[in-house]
Amino acid sequence: MSNKQKTAGGFSALIASIAIVISLVIGILIYKFIFGNPANFVNNDPAEEALQGNYFGIIYKGGFIVPILLAQNFIVIIFSLERFFTLAKGKGKGNVDKFVAKVKGLLADKKIEEAIIECDKQRGSLANVVRAGLEKYQTMQSDTQMDKEQKIESIKKELEEATALELPMLSKNMVVISTSASVATLIGLIGTVLGMIRSFGAMSSGSPDTAALAAGISEALINTALGITASAVAIIMYNFFSTKIDQMTYSMDEATFTIVQDFSTSTK
Repeated sequence: MSNKQKTAGGFSALIASIAIVISLVIGILIYKFIFGNPANFVNNDPAEEALQGNYFGIIYKGGFIVPILLAQNFIVIIFSLERFFTLAKGKGKGNVDKFVAKVKGLLADKKIEEAIIECDKQRGSLANVVRAGLEKYQTMQSDTQMDKEQKIESIKKELEEATALELPMLSKNMVVISTSASVATLIGLIGTVLGMIRSFGAMSSGSPDTAALAAGISEALINTALGITASAVAIIMYNFFSTKIDQMTYSMDEATFTIVQDFSTSTK
């Protein structure tokens, strides 16, 4: 039996949860101590209006939704970096297309040992799957008790098991990014609605309170901007990583087909 390897990487469920909590804490601290710094406001009082052109003070006036939206932006950034480094590790050391082409060439020349050595050099998810298949290929070549169809099925099963070990690592935590793409917009919309309610409240009296009206509109727009920013980045990163995962999955399928096909045509 082959000793299947598995590429380690990505945040565990516990670390992912901790990262989300830390993002929220950082968002609150930034909101309170940086955006809410008294120096950003008239008379050094956060209850007063923000100083002219002071964007920290303006963002602070976005209300209690702001730290949540800041946390969403941090979550998207943290998990995008996590996916970037994890997928880079899963890809291996060299170019994936060149690796697949080299393995195909070595298989065509019946140089199985050399192909396994190339897998050890490449490393990563694809290399682990190919290595498991090649080792099973060698085992089946020397097996005299099974017929050809049984050997092919055994190789296919080995490749499927190796692939099943790798795919979860590749798509791990993608749900956090995809969820952020939707949730950030909705949270920003909540802040927008609250700001508009505040604005309409300022206009409900006989003489509109222009300061309250401006504050309400500012709150609405700030939350909208933060929510859209987090959502836009999350969508871009999700599509980027999904494409990378699809490319790697396709390379796995191509390599596994090559191994099975080569064994099928070279074995009587």
